[in-house]
Amino acid sequence: MTKTPRATARLRTTSALLAAVGLLAAGAVSAPAAAGAPDAAAGNLTAQYHAGTTGSEQAEPWLKLTNTGDTSVPLSGLTIRYYFKADAGAPGYRFACSWAVRGCANVTGTFGSLAAPTATADRYLEIGFTAGAGSLAPGANSGDLQLRFHRTDWQPLNQSDDYSFGAAQTAYADWSKVTVQRGGTLLWGTAPEGNDPGDPGDPPDPNGPALFDDFDYTGHTDARLGQRGWTVRSGGGGPGAPGVGWAPEQVTFPGDGAAAVLNLRTSTDGTAAGTRQTELYHQRKFQQGTYAARVRFSDAPVSGPDGDQMVQTFFTITPLDAPMDPDYGELDFEYLPNGGWGESSHILYATSWETYRPDPWEAVNTHTAARQSYAGWHDLVITVDGDSIDYYVDGQPFAVHGEPYLPETPMSINLNHWIISGGLAGSTTPRAYDQQVDYVYFAKDQTLTPAQVAEQVAAYRAGGVSHQDTVPGG
Repeated sequence: MTKTPRATARLRTTSALLAAVGLLAAGAVSAPAAAGAPDAAAGNLTAQYHAGTTGSEQAEPWLKLTNTGDTSVPLSGLTIRYYFKADAGAPGYRFACSWAVRGCANVTGTFGSLAAPTATADRYLEIGFTAGAGSLAPGANSGDLQLRFHRTDWQPLNQSDDYSFGAAQTAYADWSKVTVQRGGTLLWGTAPEGNDPGDPGDPPDPNGPALFDDFDYTGHTDARLGQRGWTVRSGGGGPGAPGVGWAPEQVTFPGDGAAAVLNLRTSTDGTAAGTRQTELYHQRKFQQGTYAARVRFSDAPVSGPDGDQMVQTFFTITPLDAPMDPDYGELDFEYLPNGGWGESSHILYATSWETYRPDPWEAVNTHTAARQSYAGWHDLVITVDGDSIDYYVDGQPFAVHGEPYLPETPMSINLNHWIISGGLAGSTTPRAYDQQVDYVYFAKDQTLTPAQVAEQVAAYRAGGVSHQDTVPGG
């Protein structure tokens, strides 16, 4: 199997803050989850709409949410749908946030298709929020959300036949033709007939091709790892500083409570030659579907002084066969507890890649970031379909990325723990850092919610299944 090379540098810019809200992963005895549920008062919301433009170059739905209840409501987890009729021949649509009181970096937008198209709607723009958008106090509103979208080919669009469009709405007013929901609960508005956004959709197919691994192994030499498609990395090579090595013996499976977890320990004495990194990766056979892992990030070393710029990851990748290889693909969760890549403190990235060139450096990627500590256990989910890549942390939307970053070829599933080149702290005292993984799950060609992932994992564990792989390929 070809090793999975990774880019040794990244283009990074500032983006959103996101707070973690716990998703209960039933049966995860080795990794207790924090339960989180929306407040019942979230039903006391109204949505207002203002038509930013009535022209044909782009649509501009300006929106505002107001909390009419007596309890604070977090914006994270709420979604707003604006319904429209796709134009004949339109290749697709692009979303943008022109301005938002809560910060455009804290607003997400993605497009979906209606299950029951009508004469005025067959698509919708769904607006979401990261936790950086904050909460609505009783009586407060979100402030302006000045949003827009246009055809990807920039041809004129027709707003007059769009369900949610109101040409006469030249000032903010309550508007029932947009809907507000949290999860499967409709909180405001009326959807086009037959398209209740509270409909949970099709249940997951428990017999569909899937990978589940609970990491019940004896150690890095356990023959079942290779038999099941896993490779424990050894030798040298990037990412990281030139001269670092990969230590298979530091990939272990200790018990945490009643069950084993994967432990990736990376250690250093402050020199490249004395740095030992860890990686476990699966064979290349994964593309569209749902990827999930429960990962324990750490902010501090288990021994020795702190300060090295660590990268703790869950990602998928197709190797780069040549500079700007069009078949390259990569979807990343990367946590930097001590900063790096121009950041001074902890930050979590979700990055989607089209391709790159290592020398001279050129990257075609996009990312979302959250600047806060993520120490502890977190449920990470990535869904990939024909339209978008959706990232979730602890059941809450974190990022939505679309074309041109959708993967074109099968990828491997990877977990690694390494130190950025130039990121070694000055101390020569030996130190070690741990990243742990409770399980990895993949459902081929199914777009599951984080709650459905938790149900599937719970079902495996209730049935005593520690490993299953019915995904074809390899």
